[in-house]
Amino acid sequence: MARKPAPDDRIAVLGLGRFGGSLALELIRLGWEVVGIDADARNVQTYADQLTHAAVADTTDEAALRQLGVHELANVVVGFGTDIQASIMTTSVLIDLGVPHILAKAVSRQHATILRRVGAHHVVLPEHEMGERVAHLVTGQILDFIQFDDDYVLAKTAAPASVFDKTLADAALRDTYGVTVVSIKRPREPFTYATADTTVYAGDMLIVAGTSARVQAFAQTT
Repeated sequence: MARKPAPDDRIAVLGLGRFGGSLALELIRLGWEVVGIDADARNVQTYADQLTHAAVADTTDEAALRQLGVHELANVVVGFGTDIQASIMTTSVLIDLGVPHILAKAVSRQHATILRRVGAHHVVLPEHEMGERVAHLVTGQILDFIQFDDDYVLAKTAAPASVFDKTLADAALRDTYGVTVVSIKRPREPFTYATADTTVYAGDMLIVAGTSARVQAFAQTT
């Protein structure tokens, strides 16, 4: 269910291609007010009826962004990356406008490094991150996978037989495998928080936290 927007729940998505357009629609679904901006009128036309406001503009033009009120927003996404020069210039303009939180899409690690140096507060590499995620899904027992900075991950995996009928305290997973179970799901029940007294049974699903290698090793135990 979409939440009621707060006064600062406004965001601009610059670039309405596949990534930016999908992101903008999901933000609308979550209750945000979204201003979509793209230099291509065809992209703007595609989303014009679904966003709070949509406009055709050159995102590297500071005056154009000011006219659209982008400098008044707390959150702005640079949602295009194939034109690397425009991506970097747009991010630089947003820094000059004093936007407090800038999320930018990168198409390579080098591009991401430059965006961070320019001043982007958060950089994503959607294709690279999805590739890593899918690789973990197809090469082991992991059912879902999210990686954060410094190789820290959260993964959904079936409970291995080695921990059946044991409490998490008795299983000593942190000492044995270097991982922490943060949540557990019984068959036909929702996920709940895991505690030291939680007993693991056959058929349980676990949300496990730790480094990528340690989580992968734990998921592959039997």
